[in-house]
Amino acid sequence: MNADEAKFLAGADAVATASAVKSGKIAATAVVNAALERIADRDKTLNCFTAITAESAIAAAEKIDNAIARNENPGPLAGVPFAVKNLFDVSGITTLAGSKINADNPPASQDAAGVARLRQAGAVLVGTLNMDEYAYGFVTENSHYGPTRNPHDTARIAGGSSGGSAAAVAAGLVPFTLGSDTNGSIRVPAALCGVFGFKPTYGRLSRAGAFLFSSSLDCVGPFGRSLRDIALLYDILQGPDSRDPVCTQRPPELTSPQLNTGIEGLRIAFADGYFATGAEPEAMDAVEIVARTLTNVLNCGIETETTTTNPRKIGGLATVSIPESDRARAAAFIITACEGGNLHLENLRTRPQDFDPATRDRFLAGTLIPATWYVQAQRFRQWYRSQIRAIFQHTDIILAPATPIAAPEIGVEKMVIAGQETRVRPNLGLFTQPLSFIGLPVLCVPVQRPGALPLGVQIIGAPYSEAVILRVAAVLESQGIICAESI
Repeated sequence: MNADEAKFLAGADAVATASAVKSGKIAATAVVNAALERIADRDKTLNCFTAITAESAIAAAEKIDNAIARNENPGPLAGVPFAVKNLFDVSGITTLAGSKINADNPPASQDAAGVARLRQAGAVLVGTLNMDEYAYGFVTENSHYGPTRNPHDTARIAGGSSGGSAAAVAAGLVPFTLGSDTNGSIRVPAALCGVFGFKPTYGRLSRAGAFLFSSSLDCVGPFGRSLRDIALLYDILQGPDSRDPVCTQRPPELTSPQLNTGIEGLRIAFADGYFATGAEPEAMDAVEIVARTLTNVLNCGIETETTTTNPRKIGGLATVSIPESDRARAAAFIITACEGGNLHLENLRTRPQDFDPATRDRFLAGTLIPATWYVQAQRFRQWYRSQIRAIFQHTDIILAPATPIAAPEIGVEKMVIAGQETRVRPNLGLFTQPLSFIGLPVLCVPVQRPGALPLGVQIIGAPYSEAVILRVAAVLESQGIICAESI
């Protein structure tokens, strides 16, 4: 492989890589070997991977090259290397879910639904990725497998719980990865690492074969280097699955064909109040950059009512106030802790010493929450959902910051936001939890900030409005406002 080919592979997205493989410009085996070399070279520092499947990856790539030689269709992701958060079942590998306890389990007998669909599309799995233990965290400072480091500054966290998934894309180790999101576990690391991260509507993508954390909140979704990758991956991953009881029976609704159809007539607003008061100025500036582009360049702002005492506009967009979002976050904490604690109750009784102490204590706290609190949290959830549904009667898209600050340093316990000192681990999800709470689809997009640490903005839609969200992001990408760059 010459230097130009190596440079192309390190920076190419999945669509470009698959196109090069299918056209015969480069062999799938060369693509996969190059990815394995990058992983071997860089992951000693970054610690994204917990397992590397080199032998099976090369064998899969050889099959793709042979299929192309026979003029067979190798699939839309032909030869594209990818990796998955280690809570997804991968045939022949023990599903760790970031834990020491799960390491004693036998290897998985079959792939998780998402892994299987990506492989069927021609993608080549090269390994599994580091995460917070049992997905309970926003930092990926795993006490068993070490911290994943942010490629933009290796002294800083990658975010979590899908930290390995975001960092592997940001570092150019693979073009895309698969992660999961309960309270922000895709969006927080996507924002801190400067890549695209997509949490679809709750139940839209099958979770079969994924180790769950909080069953009434968990979603799976992709990280990617480009918006067209995210749309293609989402389209491939869609479809009913009887193995996941919450997976929708809706047929696939393809977003790739709609990606560049524009946003004329869309009603877009900024989430004020709770979403505007708990962030550092730079996080709000990132939202304003997005809002100003959508308003000034495309003239798509709307007038919407606001409950604030001082109505204002952000970058030309009117604001909407989502009521009681602080209570929504509190209720999400209760539901998460209760469902997670119940899931791990037996191991909490018999193997408490084998948990990360921080994870163990939070799960134990969840087991002690009165049932009446959980029931009340679920009742409030229904009320909050009705409030959001009313907002989406007159608004199509809502913008909000993804995190209150850029990536903190590894090991730092506290951060200052809006002049107040607060703890890092629970509060990086300040702006993501209220949205997960009612299963909304959200895309985290990386805002261009030359010379600065990455920050992301959430593009939020009504349930099953993934195509609309992606159309808005496509406009921003075309204007050069959002972009994921490999480090």
